[in-house]
Amino acid sequence: MSVSKTLREVVGLDDTPPRLADTALIMIDFQNTYRTGVMALEGAEEALAAGARLLAAAREAGIPVVHVINDGGEGGPYDIRAEIGQISPQVAAIEGEPVVVKQFPDAFWQTELEKTLRELGVGEDLVLAGFMTHMCVQFTAQGAVNRGFRPTVVADATATRSLAGPDGTAVPASALAAAALTTVRDRFGVVVDSVSDLL
Repeated sequence: MSVSKTLREVVGLDDTPPRLADTALIMIDFQNTYRTGVMALEGAEEALAAGARLLAAAREAGIPVVHVINDGGEGGPYDIRAEIGQISPQVAAIEGEPVVVKQFPDAFWQTELEKTLRELGVGEDLVLAGFMTHMCVQFTAQGAVNRGFRPTVVADATATRSLAGPDGTAVPASALAAAALTTVRDRFGVVVDSVSDLL
């Protein structure tokens, strides 16, 4: 099977990962929502541990960190007023780290994320991690490009879940994540395996 060039390669975009120290970190939906119950993700704990390593490295580097949290309303799995919708303790925001609330997969859409980044003096390079790979991570990468940013996704700090495909057959979480990361890499940004690739 032949492999096509990515759209990024065709138009001459640079796929060299940035140095973490030259970026801002966006932590997307690392909520308890995805660790238990109806929205539990495959590999969530491993991705959460990778997210914690990434967050620790970002804090050590002294770069801006912004947390994003999805508010789905009271009584559901995304209820940010309840424990189920809170950011997991391992990666919870500390003083000085803004938390942006969203209601759509693209964390930039109808939120304060872009304004927050501009106020923090963030340049073009963003690092993205979080839940779910095929949904909010992928669409936030697209939203970042639409606003002039250059996103890099840290693959091992993301996770998703298995779903039924259009024909009803199961699409494993690993395949769905690979497809989402391939989509990002094709047009919207750089994809690295882990935080070590940015150090």
